[in-house]
Amino acid sequence: MSTRGSDAVARSAFERGSLRWVLQRATAVFLIGTLAFHFYLLHFVNHAADITLAGTTARMGELGYLLTMVAFLFAATVHGVNGVYNALVNAGLSGTRARVVKWGLIVASIALLVQGLRVAAAMSPLINL
Repeated sequence: MSTRGSDAVARSAFERGSLRWVLQRATAVFLIGTLAFHFYLLHFVNHAADITLAGTTARMGELGYLLTMVAFLFAATVHGVNGVYNALVNAGLSGTRARVVKWGLIVASIALLVQGLRVAAAMSPLINL
């Protein structure tokens, strides 16, 4: 039996059908697919002991693999930050604190994306900077 009153309403930062709601679900589906690809490729095709810097560089030299990893970076960032913000709002964060947290998460996301793109560029022979 619940200790909450019958008039308790679950709060959510997501409105069904909103852009953030759709992004959370779309990125979840994409992440499940790419994680399955990752586990298959890096745990069944190539075993962990066989993973080398040269092999990783070779994989990042394939356009499809590079684009998949960059898409994964963006999807994971959007999904994670969106989920953290939603959890905080669900826990009662609102007003000025919510705006400060939102902008802090946006800045952290941009930093994560920039660093992730720098690593992808450094690891890929397709990108000459």
